[in-house]
Amino acid sequence: MTPELEGKVALVTGGTSGIGRETAVVFAKAGAKVVVAGRREPEGQETVELIRAAGGEGLFVKTDVSKAPEVEALIHKTIETFGRLDVAFNNAGIEGVWVPITRQSEEDFDRTMNVNLKGVWLSLKYEIRQMTKQGKGGAIVNMASIMGLVGSGAAAAYTASKHGVIGLTKAAALETARGGIRINAVCPGVIETGMADRVFGAPRVHDFVLSRHPVGRFGKPSEVAEAVLWMCSDRSSFMTGQCLILDGGFLAGPNPPT
Repeated sequence: MTPELEGKVALVTGGTSGIGRETAVVFAKAGAKVVVAGRREPEGQETVELIRAAGGEGLFVKTDVSKAPEVEALIHKTIETFGRLDVAFNNAGIEGVWVPITRQSEEDFDRTMNVNLKGVWLSLKYEIRQMTKQGKGGAIVNMASIMGLVGSGAAAAYTASKHGVIGLTKAAALETARGGIRINAVCPGVIETGMADRVFGAPRVHDFVLSRHPVGRFGKPSEVAEAVLWMCSDRSSFMTGQCLILDGGFLAGPNPPT
């Protein structure tokens, strides 16, 4: 069987750790040349080494996705190196500061929105331009969250940013469908990453959040990565403007209030 992304060029933002790193490696194993973007160069180079160890070809480009010139330069470097862009996973994001609205600073709010929402918007803007120029379609997946589908106390900025990503995904999908560019979002529950450890690491918080996942565990980065690969492959060719939920049953039924 031919690998799903054989001969294609893929971009992963926020590819320095966690879900982004895992997806970059999965893309490489599926035959893609992978560009890894992020703010932390040593970690980004580690991801590239993992790609090479998996038999793939990779490139790291230091990028702050909240800054238009850096995102534009990222796409330019991708084309300069590999000649095209076929697949993108707009994964870069931060948890921000989880406090009640009345205690949240304007600086914290702006930073969360700039990375999580504006960063996706900028990535889409330049990715779509390039894919449209190529004229052969493409596939893009945005990182949302189950917090983009429900509310959560003490996480207003993060929740708002992820709701925004879902709305942006739907709007962009409608704009690009005729051109053969498919745009979807993935909405994970809690996944075992450094971000989850920072937010849910306290024992009482960990146990409470775990109790809201009926399967009895948190997700693994590899489980999200495999889903993103499917969304970027021809196997999901009739899917666009959708949000794929991977939450261990979190949203399936009644849960304790947050």
